[in-house]
Amino acid sequence: MLYLIYGEDVPDSLAQRVASRPAHLARIRELQEQGRLLLAGPCPAIDSIDPGPAGFTGSLIVAEFASLDAAREWADADPYLLSGVYAKVTVKPFRKVLPE
Repeated sequence: MLYLIYGEDVPDSLAQRVASRPAHLARIRELQEQGRLLLAGPCPAIDSIDPGPAGFTGSLIVAEFASLDAAREWADADPYLLSGVYAKVTVKPFRKVLPE
């Protein structure tokens, strides 16, 4: 089943986000290589693809896991959470409807 993982950044997280990004992306690339990743990306703090010093407010990942517990376990080991970029992580079941 698919699960939505949404991490909400702490204020002024840009420096820590940049430092932790390689490890964060490596884990997401593993999901992609396994064919389990539907989409992933950050939420800019302003209406711009490159928000510069404004940074980001969080990140969204939609991926396949065996269960909600497995998705939560994966999310709990994210480098952004462990390094203090995320203040909160939400994990929910997700049902893709479109595009077909």
